[in-house]
Amino acid sequence: MDWYPLLNSLRIAAVSTMAVFFLGILAAYYIAKLPRLLKGVLDVVLTLPLVLPPTVVGWLLLVLLGPKRAVGAWAMDHFGVKLVMTWWSAIFATVVVSFPLMYRTARGAFESFDQTLADAGRTLGRSNAWVFWRVQMPVCKQGILAGMVLSFARALGEYGATSMIAGYTPGRTATISTTVYQLWRTHDDAGALRWVLVNIALSAVFLLAVNLLETRQRQVRKGGAF
Repeated sequence: MDWYPLLNSLRIAAVSTMAVFFLGILAAYYIAKLPRLLKGVLDVVLTLPLVLPPTVVGWLLLVLLGPKRAVGAWAMDHFGVKLVMTWWSAIFATVVVSFPLMYRTARGAFESFDQTLADAGRTLGRSNAWVFWRVQMPVCKQGILAGMVLSFARALGEYGATSMIAGYTPGRTATISTTVYQLWRTHDDAGALRWVLVNIALSAVFLLAVNLLETRQRQVRKGGAF
């Protein structure tokens, strides 16, 4: 059994999760402070990939990153880099589709944060950066971790946008999801079933991790209530 699709899926999900961790936290931190109307507009824009069909996301990425399109042509002309049909092309797709999960989870954590803790840190002469990383992030860590796990799981299972922008080449761009489809298309039901079971096992592990984080967060909140 060729384990490349699993390893490729894991590295794509890992890289995209690191990207959405910083992007999601940055967006959530600043948007949470904006006026309600502007916050609502940005929420719609940033959460849109969560409800759009993955094939629509893939098409939009191709329009942007294709070799004859604006960004894709610029990258090819200046760096000789093709932004589509490589293993790392899938990272663009997984970042876009998993970002809303990280953003919404992080924003919810930041909005529930007790600002008096931050104010106390500032009265002691601490900088905003120190307060954020040493006070706010530790308090919100359970929500942040839950967002990361959900983003990783979403990136690991992505198919529609990934297949459009990265395609399927065994040993080069294949992921678990695209491999299942190709095996089914070629009537290899036994091979498809093996990868389906692998995907189910991984998904179950990540869902269990989310449940444990949520349970821990509820326990922390109950402990703080006393």
